[in-house]
Amino acid sequence: MIGYFTYLMYLSCWRLLRALPKSVAYQLGDVIADLTRLRNGKSITRLHSNLSRVKPEYDEVQMADLLKKSMRSHLRYWIDTFRFTDWDKSHILNSAETINDKYFFDALAAGKGLIVSLPHAGNWDHAGAYFCAQGISLTTVVEHVKPERLFRRFLQHREKMGMEALDLNSRVTAILAQRLRSGKLVALVADRDLSKSGVTVNFFDGIARMPGGPATLALQTGAALITAFVSYTPTGIRIEFEKPIELPTHGSKEEMIQVVTQICADRFAANIAHHPQDWHMLQRIWVDGDFVERSS
Repeated sequence: MIGYFTYLMYLSCWRLLRALPKSVAYQLGDVIADLTRLRNGKSITRLHSNLSRVKPEYDEVQMADLLKKSMRSHLRYWIDTFRFTDWDKSHILNSAETINDKYFFDALAAGKGLIVSLPHAGNWDHAGAYFCAQGISLTTVVEHVKPERLFRRFLQHREKMGMEALDLNSRVTAILAQRLRSGKLVALVADRDLSKSGVTVNFFDGIARMPGGPATLALQTGAALITAFVSYTPTGIRIEFEKPIELPTHGSKEEMIQVVTQICADRFAANIAHHPQDWHMLQRIWVDGDFVERSS
């Protein structure tokens, strides 16, 4: 029953926020973000803890302002999601800008497959849709949320963007490897471990676990691995790429995966530090205790 009402809530938002004028929809998003923040529920407490890791030097006033901006950015993502069906190709392309996209296109042109690893920042779906709109085949992985009908709706949402969206299961690695060996693009949001068996990394001076999938696939297939960061601009998104990661050739498989995953984590951290308001992490990511509690 709870799952049914959850689905109805999302479906209602999808319909309502598509029907509203653009300015009204995004203003409503800001209002919902502010009210949610003021309620200070579990997700807000977690976001506050996560952002305190990123900006430990901030005082209470600065942190309150960052938390406000972060929640508004988070709600902007959801408004985008609900309204995406009405975006045409021109809007998708014209509302995105790229930095250092030579790393992306050169690696893809090499024909050995390309893995893009990125964190939950800005609107990563918009970034994927931007490249799909250019005729680039993109495969990604989707977290299996409940209820099932809601999960299927999110799968369809990404498929409408032009992506091949795969369910996160035991077969997904083999399928992704196949796509890479065919010279395709695989994009993976990889700053939060969902398997409970991720790679341990140092992240903002704390211990976190991140998925080893991007590193594993790169080492297994020989595909290029680059990182990207998506942040919001007043009119859309900015996608910034960094150069391909040089894969290690010595050490055990586990050691090489750890080295590559740590490089990804370091790159994520550097970009998150510059755009903390756009990092949408309302879940636990560190495994060495809560930063707010330890600092108090």
